[in-house]
Amino acid sequence: MSLDCGIVGLPNVGKSTIFSALTAAPAAAENFPFCTIDPNIGIVDLPDERLDFIASVFQPKKKTPASVKFVDIAGLIKGASQGEGLGNQFLANIRETSVIAHVVRCFDNPDIMHIRENANTAAPIDPESDILTINMELALADLETIKKRQEKVTKAIRAMGREEEKKLSAWTSAVAKIRPLLEDGKCARQADLTDDEKAAVQDMFLLTIKPQLYVCNIDEDAIAAGTNNYVDTVRKIAAEENSDVVVICGKFEAELADIKDPAERAEFMDAAGLKESGLANLARSTYHLMGLRTFFTGGADECRAWTIHAGDTAPKAAGVIHTDFEKGFIKAEAYSIDDLRKYGSEAKIKETGKYRIEGRDYVVQDGDVLFFKFNV
Repeated sequence: MSLDCGIVGLPNVGKSTIFSALTAAPAAAENFPFCTIDPNIGIVDLPDERLDFIASVFQPKKKTPASVKFVDIAGLIKGASQGEGLGNQFLANIRETSVIAHVVRCFDNPDIMHIRENANTAAPIDPESDILTINMELALADLETIKKRQEKVTKAIRAMGREEEKKLSAWTSAVAKIRPLLEDGKCARQADLTDDEKAAVQDMFLLTIKPQLYVCNIDEDAIAAGTNNYVDTVRKIAAEENSDVVVICGKFEAELADIKDPAERAEFMDAAGLKESGLANLARSTYHLMGLRTFFTGGADECRAWTIHAGDTAPKAAGVIHTDFEKGFIKAEAYSIDDLRKYGSEAKIKETGKYRIEGRDYVVQDGDVLFFKFNV
């Protein structure tokens, strides 16, 4: 499964507007259901002021940020799990993503029809009902997946006996925890699973077990406050699910994306009372939700942010740069971005004894600056 974030939600909640602003790609955003049929895919540079700082120290010829992959998936409606709208296709697209950004409409606009159950009937703005609708469709799809697997498990136990039953005990106990949640329209990720149980159900690729964050799409009137009553509702639901919330004004972000001059962008954000784009927060939140972390390399030719998984060791990190680095790994010379801020240069870091030599078992930390020694 690729490392990407699927942007989901009901039709007309602002998914494609947000995606277009994120990626500067021409995703369809017309005011009618199912305008996004094939998933749009965009690679987004990850805003990271740490890379900017390293570049200010080394003054390199090139600066290369980390990136996040987003997939804009068309709107779901009630009945998607049964194939309503273009449900089957879209559920398959969600299944292929590693995390979900669920966009929820948190703005009023009589000119944009809100759709929940019927593509031809307007629904009131109600984030709780919207979230329940999406969650229920994903839960119903997961229940169908479990039902099909249960039939195979039952046959295997009948054929192989007690040994097979013991072998599948982690799967059975995991499903016993997950199924009641799904039947209640809740998410599998809310189940308290052991590591063995998580591993046992991993190959089912359940939709509701994926990490998820909520994206509240507000109007321009709510930018200054950063919230409204609709957002408060979403935050309450997210807290129950242990999910994060990002608040964005899609309309503002789309207008901001059209401004190329940095000074004009800064002025536009300042006028709205923002220090940074809401999309920058979304990109970073998604990156961390995927379990991704960043280390840096610095020099006169290039300063670069590299992506690793949380918990990766130094040889694994070296392999991200080149497979030969991992195969012939000798050691990693390391210091933290915080030390670079404090002391201002590698030379000063060495003088103070903060320049470290790390071996094969070292777990790379987010924000490490590394230089690898290897021998092939």
